[in-house]
Amino acid sequence: MITSSANQKIKNISLLMKKARERKEQGLFVVEGKKMFAELPKEWLKEVYVSERFLEQEDAGRLLGGIEYEVVADKVFSAVSDTQTPQGILCLVKLPRYELSELLCGGKTHLLVLEDIQDPGNLGTMVRTGEGAGVTGIILSRNTVDLFHPKTIRSTMGSVYRIPYFVSDSLEESVIGLKEAGVQIYAAHLNGERQYDEADYKTATAFLIGNEGSGLSEGLSELADCRIRIPMEGAVESLNAAVSAALLMYEVNRQRRGRT
Repeated sequence: MITSSANQKIKNISLLMKKARERKEQGLFVVEGKKMFAELPKEWLKEVYVSERFLEQEDAGRLLGGIEYEVVADKVFSAVSDTQTPQGILCLVKLPRYELSELLCGGKTHLLVLEDIQDPGNLGTMVRTGEGAGVTGIILSRNTVDLFHPKTIRSTMGSVYRIPYFVSDSLEESVIGLKEAGVQIYAAHLNGERQYDEADYKTATAFLIGNEGSGLSEGLSELADCRIRIPMEGAVESLNAAVSAALLMYEVNRQRRGRT
């Protein structure tokens, strides 16, 4: 049993939680909680740590199901956990890798292209909502918050296991590649010439979503086939980035289900 926060494994867990660079170099990220553990593809699993108190719970044996684990003293587990009320189980998980081509599904392609999103909760919400709406993948700029930040992971509620992603060194080049592959590009923009529900999204579609504060860069938005806007009533100028993305993604879902 691990009884000290000075233990090298505990120190490494803390590093993986705090530093994107460590996650990238080690090819690992950290997930916490019963739900995230239960939904985890077992081939991604590297190490499991549980608290003493966790082992006293009735469902502990069923959840662990013969998987090897290491016990951590309750006090040490609480100290390393990234949540206020730890559930007593955390795992080191192998980072999945995808190629951009894996996000394309012919005419069914439905993508989010995210430029410099900074809030982990926003990103996690987009991933979770994207799964619900049927996206085929998410493309992120290199300056977007790390998809495997602990707060992002929690916000996805497991969707991070099922939505392929691609981190682009040049969103502009990636968007040009999408256009060459026959994907229609729509920029969510305050100065959009069409309202978001006026466009036809039944063919391969990608939405460009910009930074929470500054929106899309001009260079990227100019690559769009069409700029679309979400109508605003009252004195509201814009919506939260995750809310805007949700409206767009579910409009695609509505149209492709043949609803009017």
